[in-house]
Amino acid sequence: MLRIALLILLLANAGYFAWSQGALASLGWAPQQHSEPERLRQQLRPETLQLQQPAAPAPETMAAPAAPPSPGAPTAAQDGPAQCLQAGIYDDDASDTLRRALVLQLPEGSWNLAPFTQSGRWMVYMGKFADNQALEKKRAELTARKLDHDRAGGVLEPGLSLGRFASEEAATRELTQLVRQGVRSARVVQERPDKHGFVLRLPAATPALRAQLEALPAFAGKPLRACTP
Repeated sequence: MLRIALLILLLANAGYFAWSQGALASLGWAPQQHSEPERLRQQLRPETLQLQQPAAPAPETMAAPAAPPSPGAPTAAQDGPAQCLQAGIYDDDASDTLRRALVLQLPEGSWNLAPFTQSGRWMVYMGKFADNQALEKKRAELTARKLDHDRAGGVLEPGLSLGRFASEEAATRELTQLVRQGVRSARVVQERPDKHGFVLRLPAATPALRAQLEALPAFAGKPLRACTP
């Protein structure tokens, strides 16, 4: 019995092996085939793989650090451009008062008070006329002769100026020429005498420095103008 059982087991194993290998397919006995083409397409082909060296990263462009601002830059931006300005004339008393205020309020070396003489001015003058009617009549005569003229102004009104000059000699030469042209009633007068005093000068006046100066009562609100040589 044992031999028969062993023989049956061997025959069964041999039949299962033949069936699993498809040897009995011609008899209609064969295992069902399962096909998964999508898995085959997704399989890697190791024979086609190649190792590649990773590309070296591009060096980063480093922006040059901004240069630190110079210590004077913020002050210059705040104060604005500097220029040479002057004001005056101040007489002796006014200049002494201003000098004391400047010493206390403005930086040393930012200002100076220098003596100054303003030359007088001379005029070829016609007048004073009795009234404006007489003045207008004379203006009509001068216009007819094509002679330049304007109002004399100030204490010389009502009157006419035929020219203003920096010296009495220059005014006298002009009067001589006018007499040759028929002018009879003109004369040379001193419109403004020489004036002595002091001029305030700021060699490098920034807007901030100018504001400090103009806030001083001793400055007396005189107009600031560009420096003259």
